[in-house]
Amino acid sequence: MKARALGGLTALAVLCVDQASKLWLLHGLKMEEHDRIAVAPFLDFVLAFNPGISFSLFRQGTESGRWLLLGLTFAATVFLSVWLWRAGGKIAAIGLGAIVGGALGNGVDRFAYGAVVDFCDLHAFGYHFFVFNIADAAINIGVALLLYDGLLAGRRAPPLAEEKS
Repeated sequence: MKARALGGLTALAVLCVDQASKLWLLHGLKMEEHDRIAVAPFLDFVLAFNPGISFSLFRQGTESGRWLLLGLTFAATVFLSVWLWRAGGKIAAIGLGAIVGGALGNGVDRFAYGAVVDFCDLHAFGYHFFVFNIADAAINIGVALLLYDGLLAGRRAPPLAEEKS
């Protein structure tokens, strides 16, 4: 399978899993009726609408701010999709696909709900990390894969003299 096809499938899978999890949370669990649902000793489900971007940065409380973030999401998705189309390696393609799928998932939320639906609350030893969703996790994993691929690229063996021509 070509790298770009693998990246495209990754983006589609992330988008579908992210949106399915949010629909299940909102309409299946009816999370708006609950304060928090304990899932594991370190994980609770909570409902949080994030009007900003990752880690609640650049919070937007206006309609124009929402559309600005949607425009930025669209521009970033186009840029990353072009990069994915040109990606030669599978690790980079999967990473880019995860980022694109996550960006699209959060973009759908922003369009449909006016904010991103976050629900995973990781906690340990009395400390609560940021509340996030599947799309956010995929974006972070995608960035990690791109970093890994970039660091690994410098260690690859140079092409043989015969392969250069």
